[in-house]
Amino acid sequence: MMSMENAIEIKNLTKYFDDFLAVNNVSFNVKKGDVFGFLGPNGSGKTTVIRMIMGLISPTSGTGKVLGYDVTNESDKIREHIGYMSQKFSLYEDLTVDENLDFYAGVYCVSKEKIKQKKKEILVMADLVGRENMITSNLSGGWKQRLALGCSIIHEPEILLLDEPTGGVDPIARRQFWDIIYDLSKKGVTILVTTHYMDEAEHCNSIGFLYYGNILSLDTPNTMKDRIIDGDIIEIKVNNTLKSIELLKTKDRVKDASVYGAGIHAMTENSMDINVLKDYLTENNVEVYNMKKVKPTLEDVFVFLVEKENIKNIDYGSVDNEL
Repeated sequence: MMSMENAIEIKNLTKYFDDFLAVNNVSFNVKKGDVFGFLGPNGSGKTTVIRMIMGLISPTSGTGKVLGYDVTNESDKIREHIGYMSQKFSLYEDLTVDENLDFYAGVYCVSKEKIKQKKKEILVMADLVGRENMITSNLSGGWKQRLALGCSIIHEPEILLLDEPTGGVDPIARRQFWDIIYDLSKKGVTILVTTHYMDEAEHCNSIGFLYYGNILSLDTPNTMKDRIIDGDIIEIKVNNTLKSIELLKTKDRVKDASVYGAGIHAMTENSMDINVLKDYLTENNVEVYNMKKVKPTLEDVFVFLVEKENIKNIDYGSVDNEL
């Protein structure tokens, strides 16, 4: 039986496309009114999970419920209560702003009494007041994004599924978009969003790292940063980043090193003396501008989890080859 506090409950969901395993034994819950973030690279299975939640494709195995409705047998009822927005925005480019809103209001069977008021609210939300008659293809990326969001919520859905909604728009438009998302969440709308932007994931109530069909971790952002990484993160600024990364990867007690912003994040064993690293780089003709221990970011967590997963797969591969 589905918990009253959850809007979405997914258990052991698996999807094969012929012999290709796209989603592997995925389980998670999303509480009503929460913002849940799915993070992962392209091809990790995020869109496939959303399509199964919507009932557009059937799982190979596993179960799922959305507002109490079964994802396999009651997809029509599920779609009555959800809004969906893809990265491509699903807008008709040759229609005006007003015509797009009218079209989606018709698709979602919004009553004539409600359409006028809902359109007014969406135009204000999307900062499109006065642009109702503009052809959609002439809108900026940020305006298209907010219009697409407006079209997906014109029927006042209880759940909003957003599949890479901020791809291809500038940072300011991304920030404005997320302000709207938070407002919707405060009003009780449950939101599941897929993204590869770590800064966006920071503001989700809970997140799941999806990597080639597998959930590597599922928790709150703060808990992940506090508990997952076994070691320290050292932030390093140098005159030669690529050379330094190669050097650090061969250094004892350094688990990994990668580009982070304009510098490097090196993952070391606990309590490693950073002066040892500084001397090591200096001895190898690298000028060190700054070096300090910092708190892990979600990007550090993801790198750690991916490396751990890859090592596990290599180990399994070695065992299989021996057999």
